[in-house]
Amino acid sequence: MTGKLIVLEGTDGSGKATQARLLHQSLKEWGVSCREIDFPRYGSPFAEPANLYLHGALGDRPGDVNACAASVMFAVDRFASYKEDWGGFYEAGGVVVANRYTTSNAVHQAAKLPREERRPYLDWLFDLEYRRLGLPEPDLVVYLDMPTEAANRLMRCRERQTNTRADIHEQDGDYLRRCRESAREIGAAQGWVLVDCAAGGLPRTPEDIHREIAAIVRDCLSH
Repeated sequence: MTGKLIVLEGTDGSGKATQARLLHQSLKEWGVSCREIDFPRYGSPFAEPANLYLHGALGDRPGDVNACAASVMFAVDRFASYKEDWGGFYEAGGVVVANRYTTSNAVHQAAKLPREERRPYLDWLFDLEYRRLGLPEPDLVVYLDMPTEAANRLMRCRERQTNTRADIHEQDGDYLRRCRESAREIGAAQGWVLVDCAAGGLPRTPEDIHREIAAIVRDCLSH
């Protein structure tokens, strides 16, 4: 008996980590056996190639590393996490909430490609992760849609508050706009549930967004 895999996806600055935490709390309050996971797993040796890529060791711009090469770095970390950490829990019927997943490779790496090359890339990616590596496919993907300008403002605020520096994805506004474009296309084709995280260009409160996500997840768990 396998469990449920619920993925929270969105471009950088859309609030995925906050929403994953709030959803995990709600699931526990509902009496659901659940785990929260995050990718990439900074600090794990399996995530180090992805970490080096994101922090500029392989080039200062996202396009300096091609879509397939970057995808493999993140996929290795995901495979290791499944084997080391949450696979047994999921296979025993647990509910797993993921902040990013294979869907992040789809969003971020497809954005590097011309439109006519995106479908072949996605076919390759989903075959690699879901079939050849044997990772479970999500039961639900909730895509947090945030206007790029609003996401940029939130990321700059986060940098000041945490005294951290944005990675090469987060620094490139044009790239983030392409990611949002590719995400909306992929999400429509894959059946992702889109949650609009801004009203009139202004971010909604985390609590308001969570209420919408919680209702979506309740419906998923009831089936």
